[in-house]
Amino acid sequence: MSSEPLFRFPPGTSAAEHLPPAYPERAARGTADKLRAWQAEAIEQYFASEPSDFLVAATPGAGKTTFALRLVAELLARRTIDRVTVVAPTDHLKRQWADAAARVGVRLDPAFRNGRSIQARHFHGIAVTYAQIALRPKLHRAMTESGRTLVILDEIHHGGDSLSWGDGIREAFETATRRLSLTGTPFRSDTAPIPFVSYFPGDDGIRTSRADYSYGYGRALADGVVRPVIFMAYAGRMRWRTRTGDEMEARLGEGDTKDVTAQAWRTALDPEGEWIPAVLHAANVRLSEVRESVPDAGGLVIATDQHSARSYAAILKTITGTMPTIVLSDEKASSSRIASFAAGTSRWMVAVRMVSEGVDIPRLGVGVYATSASTPLYFAQAVGRFVRARRRGETASIFVPSVPTLMNLAAQLERERDHALDRVGDIDLGLLDDDALDEANREERASTDESLFEFKALESHANFDRVMFAGDEFGFAADVGSAEELDFIGIPGLLEPDQVRELLQQRQARQSRRTDGKRDQTPPPLYRTLREQRSLLNSLVAIQAKRSGMPHAHIHADLRRRVGGPPVPQASVSQLQARIDVLRKA
Repeated sequence: MSSEPLFRFPPGTSAAEHLPPAYPERAARGTADKLRAWQAEAIEQYFASEPSDFLVAATPGAGKTTFALRLVAELLARRTIDRVTVVAPTDHLKRQWADAAARVGVRLDPAFRNGRSIQARHFHGIAVTYAQIALRPKLHRAMTESGRTLVILDEIHHGGDSLSWGDGIREAFETATRRLSLTGTPFRSDTAPIPFVSYFPGDDGIRTSRADYSYGYGRALADGVVRPVIFMAYAGRMRWRTRTGDEMEARLGEGDTKDVTAQAWRTALDPEGEWIPAVLHAANVRLSEVRESVPDAGGLVIATDQHSARSYAAILKTITGTMPTIVLSDEKASSSRIASFAAGTSRWMVAVRMVSEGVDIPRLGVGVYATSASTPLYFAQAVGRFVRARRRGETASIFVPSVPTLMNLAAQLERERDHALDRVGDIDLGLLDDDALDEANREERASTDESLFEFKALESHANFDRVMFAGDEFGFAADVGSAEELDFIGIPGLLEPDQVRELLQQRQARQSRRTDGKRDQTPPPLYRTLREQRSLLNSLVAIQAKRSGMPHAHIHADLRRRVGGPPVPQASVSQLQARIDVLRKA
């Protein structure tokens, strides 16, 4: 590598220049001429001590790439470093980094392959993936030691994804001159330690990660840097057949057991049912409303797998008359499709997980969370695709299944989490276990036991349930296509956060006036939770046993024969209610 500097920049921008918190028009990723206030503040903090490691946790859409590239420019201009390595989770993201760097005069090679032993002379550095590093850490260590290297670890929480990834980046980069770690989600659902991240014990003895600079969603929202997110929750009645041949029925979102909730959720996402088409239609209505104010606004459907993605795309084609862009993780053309959609004005993209993290499509304004992933990490990454603001007043609307896990995550959107180690292994975080659910699905598909049935979604119906905004709920159940539903999905596309809240309160009051009489005629059931329903059912069975002299077990078996469903511990709210109704009529 030549000793002559390839790069010179004027001195950097200081936070003391009183920059505004956001610029009016959002620049292309990583190319802002002026820094946002948080970016300038973070750079000033960095140069106050110039540490070898610096971890920045900034909410998705805040501008981590712009911050990092300005820091690169400063360090190159000061000759603190003479080469750069950017490590990203995916091939698409490393190309995105290279494109952004090129716009500010930094040349990164995203086509670098492990078969080479040196970096091409006309580049300032390389952009690679974590998987590349894990395959040949010694090669990348040698390249790191070939000059004064700054390593940028984008979405550093991926360093804990597997033992090989963590060990690989530690071996490759422990001798780097400087390391800058970036994350929009500074936490993991497991206890795998993340390399180059500092952990400090709290009062409870649990070691927790600590960022050197944090810029959370709440602060970014107040600054106008990100959009407010409106969650449109949809519930409905689901019916399915289990592997044991039992037909089960439940309402999505009721307080059922985890396995019943997971199966009802899975049934809702089945493209052959009525829930998904109804929700996609509502989301398309919402997108049309947003495009009245933001003509290029786009929508994204996040699917669980490729089959579902293609099926959802076909449904959207029926609704809109146009085939949406489809992005499948393992297709080579995925990056170009994402770039084409980002630069265009078409309405919809349907994607599997590839678009869940880091991918920059600022025009996304409406989303459909049509996946069973339920960890805080994945949910935050998915929501992050919609919060990137281009101008004040833009909002994001995300349609979600009305299940407790997602509602809790939506309510805690502004919560800033750190990565905690030393947790008890079987601690219940209130989440569905994605890995366990995936494993169960694989086992079910692979089963050769002819005595077992395959899981089959039989029927699904949708209804509007509620809106969640800034941790508060608005509205209540309404039929799909009703005036009550349209009141909420038809709110304007350009609103300030306080205007969103005021309008939702007005729509809720109007819905209450319309439906007060109907609700008076049909009072809500007294027993809403599983515990209460089981207690009531057991009491009624005891009364029936005393009257008839039959054993409790025989009465329970007779109820299952008459109305169907599994034993009491596995029965859903609606199944328990059906048995209660039979005993009350007896």
